[in-house]
This record gives sequence, structure tokens and C-alpha cells, in this order.
Amino acid sequence: MSSTAAAETRPLTAAGRVNLLGLDEAGLQAWLTELGEKPFRSKQLRQWLHQRRVFDVDVMTDLSKGLRAQIAEHTDCQVPSAVFDRESSDGTRKWLVGLESGNAVETVYIPERDRGTLCVSSQVGCALDCGFCSTGKQGFNRNLSAAEIIGQLHFATQALAAEGRDRRITNVVMMGMGEPLANFRNVVAATNLMVDPYAWGLSRRRVTLSTVGLVPALYRFAEHSNISLAVSLHAANDRVRDEIVPINQKYPLAELLPACENYVAKTPHHCIYWEYVMLDGVNDSLSDAKQLVKLLSHIPSKINLIPFNPFPGTRYEASPRDRILRFADVLQKAGFIATIRRTRGQDIDGACGQLVGQVINRRNQGKRGATPAKA
Repeated sequence: MSSTAAAETRPLTAAGRVNLLGLDEAGLQAWLTELGEKPFRSKQLRQWLHQRRVFDVDVMTDLSKGLRAQIAEHTDCQVPSAVFDRESSDGTRKWLVGLESGNAVETVYIPERDRGTLCVSSQVGCALDCGFCSTGKQGFNRNLSAAEIIGQLHFATQALAAEGRDRRITNVVMMGMGEPLANFRNVVAATNLMVDPYAWGLSRRRVTLSTVGLVPALYRFAEHSNISLAVSLHAANDRVRDEIVPINQKYPLAELLPACENYVAKTPHHCIYWEYVMLDGVNDSLSDAKQLVKLLSHIPSKINLIPFNPFPGTRYEASPRDRILRFADVLQKAGFIATIRRTRGQDIDGACGQLVGQVINRRNQGKRGATPAKA
């Protein structure tokens, strides 16, 4: 990346200062070059910020006094704060994270026996309007900066440490609010930091991007990243997918599947993770399962069947458990690894977008119920 390009994409705070948390290796090197510093200082800065999580420039004693003065004058490190914080009876913790602009997004920590997964958001709202998704019903506001995306990881790490329990983040999934590939540049920078050995140092297999299938961006992503890929499929034919995933009308299955095959071929991963939400009477028949077997027969795949988590206003209902089990049995007998996702966080509005939707509704009710100002 050239220094000019870096300046155009550099994350800034409201005060116009550079937010260092959003600069990956290339971004930091470009910024340091503008200051007349050696690019290797980027490694030192990434270690201070993301490994040690030290933001006080005076502590960074392996940097020159001149560079520390430049950092203090022109940069900032802003970690978001919680607007709401809820913990489920199953241990899932969901935060509504406030952003500098006044917006808020959801960040969710899901503890399991052998891992701790953080689900982060990439956009405020979403423009794709998938029928089963609460976030899509709220419309699109804006993209998150790379600093706001990686800031969720900083925030959650601090919040979990403050609990005093032994809970760590071992996996990150870009499955929160928004479509990650619609915020391409910032998502790439943030995920670069997640797998950077001098930043968060997570394995590429433990960082997953989930997309509904923006085909051109998916081809481009294969040239810029090698993290795990999950695809929100949800139907085995275009007729049903057109209904519940409207972007399929622009990028149908005949275009999506080759893009996914290309990703497997271009990266070290051995499969695509397919997400398939189970909707009663919509996509959950044995015929649908057999179509899915045929559709994915030539692609290395793992299929995650997701019991639908209803939200207010939706017209869909969850498939009965026994039907999900029969659906999974068809896939497994065909040789696929098919798992049924354990439903988490239902008692804290676990479906993506539910918590922020409630807050928006409360704010609107407050505005409608407010006493008009006297003239």
C-alpha cells in the first residue's frame, strides 16, 4: 500500500487523530514512513498495542523519544465501551458496544469447554435484508472502521479479564451485525491484525469470516486473506434462496459456488463451512436435504445446521427438533460432516441484532412519549 492510499484509509477519531488500533502492518509502516521512521518500528508498536495492550506511550521505552512525542501528538487508541451488558444462564455474554459516533453494535462471547469464541460486528446495521435476520430489519447505517472492529476484541478481552474468571478468547468469528465483505478494506485490516504474530497471533483457522455471498468481493478476498470462510447458504436452490437471502437474485448459486471453490483452491483451508438456518416448512424437508447433498457434492464442506432463533416481527418459525435430526442424518449418510449448532443466549436475546433493536425501539418510544417543549 502506498502512503497516499494509507492516508486515505487511515482510521481517525472524531478529533481527527489517527486511531492506531486500526492500522495493520502495512498501515503502520506507511504511517511511520511519513514520519521519517524505519518501518521495523511497526512490529514494536503492534506488540505494545495488541499483545501487551499498553496504550500509554511513555511506557514504550524501546521507541525513541521523538517517535513517542509524534505518537502522543497525532494519535489515539480508543477502545469502545459497553452500553448494555447481559450474561445468559449458559454463560454466553452479550454486549451492546457504544461507538464514538453515537452508534452501537453487538459483540458476543460464547464460552465452550475447549474454546472461547468472540462474535464481532462489521457494520452498524445491514443492507442485505435476509428474511431470517433481525439486523437486516433495522436497515444500514454505516461501516465500522478497522479500529472499531479490532476494538471489540480489545474491549471483550478487558471485560473478561475484569470478571476474575478464567475465560479467554481463542476464536473470532465475523458473524455479528453486518456483511463483512461489504466492508472489505476495514475487515481485511482488522482480520490481518487478528492473525498477525506480532499483534493478536490467532491461527488463521481460528478466525472466520461469514458472508452471504458477495461474489466479486469473495474472489478479491481470496487474494488478500487466508482465514476460514463460512458461507450463509440457507437453501439448496435459487427459488428458496431468492426469498430468504435476497442477494442471491444478483449472485445466484451458479456464481456463488465457483467463488467458494476458488477460495478453497487459493488458501490452505480444506473446506468451506456452510451455515444453514432451519426454517419450518421453508428449507427443512428431506427433499431439501437431498438437494443440498447434490449441490455440495463436489466441494469440500462442513455443514452447520442452525436452529432458528425467532425475533419479534419475523414470519418464520423454527424447525422441529426431530426434523432437524432427520435432515442431518441425510447429510451424514452422504458423507458430509454435519453438526447442529447448540442454541445459545436465548434468554438474553441471542439472535444477532435483537439487543440493539430493543434499544432503538426504546429510544424511539422515548422520543414519541416525550413532552413537547413549550414555545
